[in-house]
Amino acid sequence: MKAVVVHEAGGLEQLRYEEVADPVAGPGMVSVQIQYAGLNRRDLYARMGQYPRVRFPAIPGSDGVGLVDAVGEGVDALSPGDPVVIYPALHWGADERAPSRDFEILGIPTDGTYAEKIVVPATSVFPKPGYLTGPEAGALPLVGLTAYRCLFTRGALAAGDTVLIPGVGGGLATMLLLMAEAAGARVAVTSSHDDKLARARALGAVAVANYRHPDYVKDLRAAAPGGYDLIVDTLGGEKFGDLVSLARPGGRLVLVGATAGPVPEVVLPRIFLKHLDLRGTSMGSPRDFARMLDFCQHHHIRPIVDRVYLLAAVREAQQYLWDGEQFGKVVLEVEAP
Repeated sequence: MKAVVVHEAGGLEQLRYEEVADPVAGPGMVSVQIQYAGLNRRDLYARMGQYPRVRFPAIPGSDGVGLVDAVGEGVDALSPGDPVVIYPALHWGADERAPSRDFEILGIPTDGTYAEKIVVPATSVFPKPGYLTGPEAGALPLVGLTAYRCLFTRGALAAGDTVLIPGVGGGLATMLLLMAEAAGARVAVTSSHDDKLARARALGAVAVANYRHPDYVKDLRAAAPGGYDLIVDTLGGEKFGDLVSLARPGGRLVLVGATAGPVPEVVLPRIFLKHLDLRGTSMGSPRDFARMLDFCQHHHIRPIVDRVYLLAAVREAQQYLWDGEQFGKVVLEVEAP
């Protein structure tokens, strides 16, 4: 089969589209013929060797949708041809509060979805939501799972809450907006791109602010005079202190990323005197994934797909994602063998 293989850590040149052996579904496993695979920023950092336990050579990719190709011994609930989406992780464990020590996200070190086929545990595949297109379903798993856990499992979101989502435009932040709005929250967003803010408003954001403007905190405070009940931060960086100031007393901050870098200074009294809850999270459990799919189907939530590239054009696709100009998800189309 054809796959994208990373043989050693490095730049885009390490993404090699080549022939590899077909994986075989052993007992309790299922082989899936991938049709679409979503890109995530994790794929870029893993390719550069910036994650613990990274091993090469390996096939990147966490998101995938496709058709069951073959089932291993003991798998009775699935049949070849079934359309499925893939839970994008392995070995969460029994504790819903946090993953086990063996937890890993699919795609480096374990071979991922940038391939014509993948073998995963039968418990990791779920029926594809019928209302979604192939690219939409390929874009859903990782950001849908992470957004659901941020908002509901960890964030305790309730209808009527005021929610702030910094950095709208990326796949996760955009999914957070769609889910929070569907749940009946009042959502404000930030970005450094006015065009992305306009698109977020069209998707339901009640307030938007360009964080490069000097008065952006004042504008956000005017939209929620009592402060924000829930803030989901994917960025970190020097703007984190602004989020603390914008949270209402007793509010929740869910921290799920640090793409803007380390937080240079945290003034602890601003946190404990406001009785704020800081809650870390990443990805989610298979139970979160099942609940996320139910939520999305109930509200007919469609991931925003910005561009679709052929698998052979993976270098161009990753460069586009790295540049950060997208609104929503970038997806790879895997042509049938």
